[in-house]
Amino acid sequence: MGAGEQHEEPLDVVDLSNPNKAELAKAVRRACIDVGFFYLINHGIDQKLMDEVLVQSKRFFDLPTEEKMKVKFDKNHRGYTPMAEEHLDPENSTQGDSKEGYYIGWDVSADDPMASKPLHGPNQWPSEDVLPGWRTVMEKYYFEVLKLGHRVASLIALSLELRPDYFEKMFTVPMVVMRPLHYAAVHSSPQEGRFGSGAHSDYGLLTFLLTDENSGLQICKDKEAKPQVWQDVAPRRGAYIVNLGDMLERWTNGLYRSTLHRVVTKGVDRYSFPYFYEPNFDTLVECLPTCCSPTNPARYPPLTSGEHLLGKYHQTHTGFDVTAKPHGFENLPTKSENGAEISENGAEIS
Repeated sequence: MGAGEQHEEPLDVVDLSNPNKAELAKAVRRACIDVGFFYLINHGIDQKLMDEVLVQSKRFFDLPTEEKMKVKFDKNHRGYTPMAEEHLDPENSTQGDSKEGYYIGWDVSADDPMASKPLHGPNQWPSEDVLPGWRTVMEKYYFEVLKLGHRVASLIALSLELRPDYFEKMFTVPMVVMRPLHYAAVHSSPQEGRFGSGAHSDYGLLTFLLTDENSGLQICKDKEAKPQVWQDVAPRRGAYIVNLGDMLERWTNGLYRSTLHRVVTKGVDRYSFPYFYEPNFDTLVECLPTCCSPTNPARYPPLTSGEHLLGKYHQTHTGFDVTAKPHGFENLPTKSENGAEISENGAEIS
């Protein structure tokens, strides 16, 4: 089931120490068109901090289940997601993904009007008595990689012949979310439909993946191929594995690729830390002016980033309630499971 040939894919390397922005933009463009994945080196994030967030991630996942469930993910999509709660590829997998995770996003106070929006609100944190210093490390990492995201987004803009600050206005209250993950020490079996993470493409603009030394990530450059060919992407210490999300593929009219990928575990615990660089909820995702013309019209209808993300979470998270807060999108459910309408404050109307 979804097996296919496998070998290692040597990704392009983008080196941010290169002072020539034109050369960097050209390298980014090539990687985005050819594969949709690349290694990012000399990015400015301290290796000690990268190591520390993986250590802190393991500290959380080593806690007893009852302790982790105290911060189970809520209506704001913040907190702990239990093992197998996510099911990214139900068509080709026979069970939920063999991983657990923890969502940490842009922190919005509960009394802020912005908190009424879906996917907005305060973060949840383990007790300081249980994990002292955990929140401090996670928040530091969140904002360091946010700055890196802005740098790479600027290169993406330059690579598309846009102003370097083109995406800046879309990240004032972003839906940037990071998610420490723990993959169970089991052997995946694509033939039997068992995966660490089922085949999927990412949802937003960019993903910055930090991972431990254990392999498992695979990409499929041609999702229409029969059979699909899956290629291993090796971990590389000190580097981020960067990939593009669906929004960027839509923005570029299919020029840049949001590539299918999955995780096949090898019987050892694996820890990774994806950082999803995603824009403001109300950002309109429509074809960029440099990516369409009368002879190359827009392939995708415009939609907001919020609608896109809500739809994806609704499809892949068994515990996610898309009706928990009012969203106003016609293509998504507006009633709870018992059929009650949802009011403006998120409560059911009997």
